[in-house]
Parts: sequence; structure tokens; C-alpha cells
Amino acid sequence: MERDQQQRQRNPAGQQPSGGGGGLLFVILFILAVGIASSSLVVVHQVPEGHVGAYWRGGALLKDLADPGFHLMLPLITKYEPIQVTIQTDQVRNIPCGTKGGVMITFDKIEVVNRLRKDYVYDTLLEYGVHYDKTWIYDKIHHEINQFCSSHTLQQVYIDMFDLIDEQMKDAIQKGCSEYAPGIEIIGVRVTKPNIPASIRRNFEQMEEERTKALIAIERQKVAEKEAETEKKIALSQAEKNALVSQILMEQKLMEKDSIRRQEAIENEMFVARDKAQTDANFYRVMKEAEANKLKLTPEFLELKFIESISNNTKIFFGNKVPSMVLDQRLLGSFLMDKSEK
Repeated sequence: MERDQQQRQRNPAGQQPSGGGGGLLFVILFILAVGIASSSLVVVHQVPEGHVGAYWRGGALLKDLADPGFHLMLPLITKYEPIQVTIQTDQVRNIPCGTKGGVMITFDKIEVVNRLRKDYVYDTLLEYGVHYDKTWIYDKIHHEINQFCSSHTLQQVYIDMFDLIDEQMKDAIQKGCSEYAPGIEIIGVRVTKPNIPASIRRNFEQMEEERTKALIAIERQKVAEKEAETEKKIALSQAEKNALVSQILMEQKLMEKDSIRRQEAIENEMFVARDKAQTDANFYRVMKEAEANKLKLTPEFLELKFIESISNNTKIFFGNKVPSMVLDQRLLGSFLMDKSEK
């Protein structure tokens, strides 16, 4: 009861509390909701990763760039665009060109890998706008491809120099960008095979088939030559091996023969030495026997030998008539002694 009386005293005649503060908050929330819901009124916006936020206020490019994340801007006054500063690939399609011989060909797709340096975003956008890549990539590719085709024949564009187009396009685009838009870096260019008239393409296919056959024949010849060379090396290696083995065997035989010869020489020397020793021994024995015999030739020894000889040769005769001669042994001994002295 006391609380109700105090409330009535504070708000006499049933007056309600003032709602001015709540109305202002409602207006602010309404403006934010309208800004978020409307495409032309952007208050809170997000700069994606790999991009920077570029702002135009009243049509004038601002130098301040926003990093990735959430940012605020004034609606209706400021315009925002995300600008990619990482590596990106632009695809340029359907590029017609005429060759030096007047043949019309079309490149279906040329891919250009490029990047806009973050430090040069403001200068590049100031000079060429958000679609800077149209000027320095799309239009530049059309120009450079037509320049290349007009100065080369179809054979050169389609076959002989096709592998050089990528580098020539990259160098040509990078040269222009380095001079007029240094913030654009050309990393690489990939060029697809151009479309040519069907009749001409068939001729090229036939030429390629013949060239392939020729290359196959050349490769087969190289393989055959390689195999022949390999066989030759194998035969030469085998011959060298056999020669080496023969040499080793010959040296072994020569060493065996030399060993046998040395052995025979040693045996011959031993035989000669042994025979010489035997001969010397026999000579010495004969000499000694001669000396001994000389010493033995005395009258007494001769008489003894005579007696022994007579006794060994004794003969007995039977009959009416016997030999009348009887030789005295002493007389025979004297006779022999005389002979020996003479």
C-alpha cells in the first residue's frame, strides 16, 4: 500500500514515463536494418582472405586499404570492392587470328596466371580501375596472339613454334605490364592447341603419322644398332676373356716346361757329377790297382803265380809214350825274371 501511494505521488494524474531514449534506439536499429537489407546501403562488410578492401568515396579512390576481416563504412557515400592480391588464373577464350598465309584459326582458351602486388593496388586501380585485368591481360592476349599469328605460317603456329608461344606470350605481357602497370606480375601462360580447318588438320595428321612412322623406323634402327653394338662388345669381351685365359694357360705351361727343364738340368748335373765321381773313383781304383800290381810283380810273386797256374793246369797222360820234355820250374822262373829285367 505504501509503495502504491509513493508511485502515485511521483506520477500524478496517471502520467506514463517518458519514452524518448527508447525511440532513439529504435531509430538506430531501424537504420542498421535498412542498411544491411539494402544492396546499396552496406554498413558492415567483410573483406575475404587473399583480398584487400578498396573504397571510393564520392567517386574518388581512397588510399586506405582494408585487410581481411569485418569493417564498417558509411552507407550511400562510400563504395567498396574486394581486390584479390593472391595468385589467380584468368582464362581468355575464343581468340581468332589469321596466319601469315591467310588461314583463320581460333584458340579456344589461353590461361594467364598472374598476381597483383598489394603495394601497387592503389596505383593500379587509380590508373585502370577494378577491371585492370581486362586491359592488361584479356585485351593484351588478343593483341599478342594476333601479332604472333600474322608474322608466322600455319606450319609454324600449329607445329614448329607452338611450344614457344607460352614463353613469348608471357614475356610480351610482362613487358607491357612492367612498363605501364608494374604491380601486375605475370607468372605463367598456358596456350591450348588452336582449332584449324578440318581439311588442313587432316593433312597435318597425315604428316604427323608419317613422321611418327619415320621416328619409329629410326628408333628401331637405333635399337638394332645398339643391340649389334652390345653383341659386338659382348663378343669382344668374350674374345678378350678367352685370350686372357689362353695367355694364362700358356704362361702356366711355359712355367711348367721351365720347371721341368730346370729339374732335368739339375738331374743332368747330378748325373754328370755322379758319373764323374764314379769315373774318378774307377780311375783312382785302376791306378791304385796298377800301382798295387806293379808292387806285386816281384820274382817270388811271379813264381807263385806260375806254380799256381801249373797246378791249376796239371794234366795227366796215359799211354805208351809220354812227353820227354820236363821243364824245371826254377829255370822258367829265371827266364821270366830275365824278361822282366829287360
